[in-house]
Amino acid sequence: MAERRSTAADTADAELARRLAAAGIAVETSALRRAQYAYDASNYRVEPVAVAFPRTADDVVAAVRVCAELRVPVIGRGGGTSMAGNAIGPGLVLDFSRHMNRIHTIDGASGSADVDPGVVLSVLTRTVEERTAGAMTFAPDPSSRTRATVGGAAGNDACGNHSVRYGRMSDHVLELDLVTADGARLTACPGGLRATDPTDVDAARRAEELNQRLRDLAAENLARFRLELSTIPRQVSGYHLDHLLPERGFDVARALVGSEGTCAIVVRARVRLVPRPASALLVCLGYRDVVEAARDIETILAFSPAAVEGVDDAIVTTMRARRGADSVAALPEGAAWLYVDLDGDAPDTVAERAQELLAELRAAGRLVDGRTVPDPAERASLWRVREEGAGLSSRLASGQESWPGWEDSAVAPERLADYLADFRDLLAEHGLDGVMYGHFGAGCMHIRITYDLRTEEGRAVFRRFTAAAAELVVRHGGSLSGEHGDGRARSEFLPVMYSPAMLAAFTAFRRIFDPTGLLNPSSITDPAPIDADLALAGVPERNWPTRFALPDPWVASLQRCIGVGTCRSDVGGVMCPSYRATGDETDSTRGRARVLQEMVRGAPSVDRGWRSEEAREALDLCLSCKACSTDCPTGVDMATYKSEFLSHYYEGKLRPLSHYSMGRLPLWLRFTGWLAPVVNASLRTPLAGVARRLGGVAPDRALPRFASRREWRRAVRDALSARPVPPDGPRVVLFADTFTRGLRPGAAGATARLLAGAGRRVDCTADACCGLTWISTGQLDTARTLLRRAVDALDDGTDDPIVVVEPSCAAALRKDLPELVPTDRARRVAARVHTVATYTDAMLRAGWRPAPAVPLPDEVVLQTHCHEYALFGAGAHRRVLAAAGTTPRDATGCCGVAGNFGFEREHFTVSMQVAEQALAPALRVAPDGAAVVTDGFSCAMQVTQLGLSGPGSHLAELLDPGPPAVRSRRGARGSAS
Repeated sequence: MAERRSTAADTADAELARRLAAAGIAVETSALRRAQYAYDASNYRVEPVAVAFPRTADDVVAAVRVCAELRVPVIGRGGGTSMAGNAIGPGLVLDFSRHMNRIHTIDGASGSADVDPGVVLSVLTRTVEERTAGAMTFAPDPSSRTRATVGGAAGNDACGNHSVRYGRMSDHVLELDLVTADGARLTACPGGLRATDPTDVDAARRAEELNQRLRDLAAENLARFRLELSTIPRQVSGYHLDHLLPERGFDVARALVGSEGTCAIVVRARVRLVPRPASALLVCLGYRDVVEAARDIETILAFSPAAVEGVDDAIVTTMRARRGADSVAALPEGAAWLYVDLDGDAPDTVAERAQELLAELRAAGRLVDGRTVPDPAERASLWRVREEGAGLSSRLASGQESWPGWEDSAVAPERLADYLADFRDLLAEHGLDGVMYGHFGAGCMHIRITYDLRTEEGRAVFRRFTAAAAELVVRHGGSLSGEHGDGRARSEFLPVMYSPAMLAAFTAFRRIFDPTGLLNPSSITDPAPIDADLALAGVPERNWPTRFALPDPWVASLQRCIGVGTCRSDVGGVMCPSYRATGDETDSTRGRARVLQEMVRGAPSVDRGWRSEEAREALDLCLSCKACSTDCPTGVDMATYKSEFLSHYYEGKLRPLSHYSMGRLPLWLRFTGWLAPVVNASLRTPLAGVARRLGGVAPDRALPRFASRREWRRAVRDALSARPVPPDGPRVVLFADTFTRGLRPGAAGATARLLAGAGRRVDCTADACCGLTWISTGQLDTARTLLRRAVDALDDGTDDPIVVVEPSCAAALRKDLPELVPTDRARRVAARVHTVATYTDAMLRAGWRPAPAVPLPDEVVLQTHCHEYALFGAGAHRRVLAAAGTTPRDATGCCGVAGNFGFEREHFTVSMQVAEQALAPALRVAPDGAAVVTDGFSCAMQVTQLGLSGPGSHLAELLDPGPPAVRSRRGARGSAS
């Protein structure tokens, strides 16, 4: 994978691993694990020698002491979302997110919480609000809060969208429990340091020594700390040594916030909680550009907002291109937007302030359009655009790539407009474009820039531009970093911002705690050059031929992952089900992408690269659910990458048994269609166990009932013959896919009746296969052959809709078909494809109303197939079911079967763990009699496996109007168009 390591390095690594293992610490040195932790969310790559997963503070002490003896650097890491390169390093990485992630206490009375460093910020916030009945909250809310951790937030002094109201992480830290570079356990707090364990005499002596040296440092630099530090709200660059001043209470805890793990390692934190506002209202403002928006900031701040966030048109356009036009709702006119959050005790008062703000901004003349957004769903849609800005801006709808590097500069809010105007000129001077978004109310901008980091010339531009940008922000009285720290991205240019004496004080502060430079080297003091260790610099320029016609070449496709880590979230969306089950970086979309990136970097040849065992291992638990293609803000499509990799990896090799059984299921369904009664009877005997073993199927997995050819033909024939064909009705092609024909024919009949009952002329075809099972197992040559045949069968020269009963087959025809058969005919077919849900939703918008023969229950549990979620969206089912008179309750998440994955013996346990994330809990709380909507056959099988409800039903079966006689007896609940 990565470059070959020397024998001496391997020996040193082995000694480190041996010593740590002897101390009882979980440590890994495999190439796969080092690949995952060589990156964070920055431009940089530094391979560690090992990764450890401490469970306790004592583990951390033992690890630090071993590393000190062996002279191995130590790098603390939470969610690995650092954009400045301060969560990577050349030594031992300590991942606190795996085990040290407990919330010890939440005390609403004192307004504090006591937590481990690996606690995810959104988990802490959610837990605080639950335990205090919504009265209190934890305020810091960076956009990465669903995967960033308390320790990481303390390390880089994270802020967030509501920092206008609540400030930075340093404003919310009460005490920090530390492990120092020499292994002492100390607690930092207002007034200084103390031994964490009062009975530890050595630690108490060490604390007093450090206190005295820190007081001496402050006394020597009183004027300097007062004049050069905390001059603007977001001055995060450097160390926060003004907290050592006497008038600030000699608060060592707050002085260490933002130190990026360079002075000590945080092993526990006491943090401040704040009251949660009773009422809040979002005001969305549209402007011609970001500079015009910034000129209204002072006016907006006068209304005491909780947040003033901004995005530009490039991000909004990319969101709509990637997730559909309705993915961004409620935006007013404009090409740049501000989100202003107003809060207070009473909704009426907040609404009145919002109208006053709008009136004043209109009078100023810069506002293009503005509106309040009281609807929670619209608010969530708008905030999602802002929070996913880092990922969305990295791969724009225009095709441009942009990168961090000047990600977090900050100025005083009143100087923001002038700074941005000058900054745009600077971009133009260097031939660059920038995508701008961020914390306008705090004067802190996130700017993704179109650097070319793959070429030597482009990297030279990157260096020259960054140097000029540092000069520019300092001329505007600003800070190189307004959050996320300095790290490898900015530390080299701290001399532009600070005096030599202040830089000397920074160095002295660090050496007081860590005289040997053990902790997180290359950040803040003694930095590496900003153009050293760039991840894109060491990738060989090779052509990796692929069977999929990918939007980008293979290497660039893999580099879509920039490490923002949305796949590590435990809430929202569907990605990444296997990570949510295991909690292991290996099983995140990001972890897999990093291993694949290392594969193309270190392979001695393309052929050898495709045989990477590390890549095969990393992809093993990928369910190919496709959710990442939608949920990942950078558009990583791991299902496609896995399929492409497997097609090369197994070339000329024996495959797993399941690839021959379930991977070729449509082939076997041809035979079961002729012999269904015999096959079904056999599966009720001990022969079922033999069939499972031969097919690689898990012993505990329930097997489906196979349908005969007569069953599915009769189902569709009877459905269509029962209704007269309207001669002038719109024509629809009903595609009876292999799964529906062989396993679920009733859904085909119900779909035919539903479409005919809505006045459609239904033509049914079953003369094609989408090749889905061959695609998911990487048998792409066969898949391409089948898809070519599908094009021949379906391309009839019209643009009539093709309605596919099985959503995973619809997804294969929509996306995989034009990528494996990149012809105009294939693209024409793909554009015509609909699922039952999306087509009935379209009919709904045209005036049709569902009239099911059997009234629906008051509630239904909705399990949207992952492929439908990813390719067609998740809203169609909800709208159609609501129109049918029922309330859909989403089981938002993967069911865990995902085609062959959940049937395979080695994946059954993970499959059931995935089911427990959303589907099983939704079934347990569903009222008696609630229907379960499972358009995907895999989802229906998992519902049966769980045994918590009745069987799953296809949407068409629930909406089935029945034959005309049934409707006339029971009465129609709507009118057909």
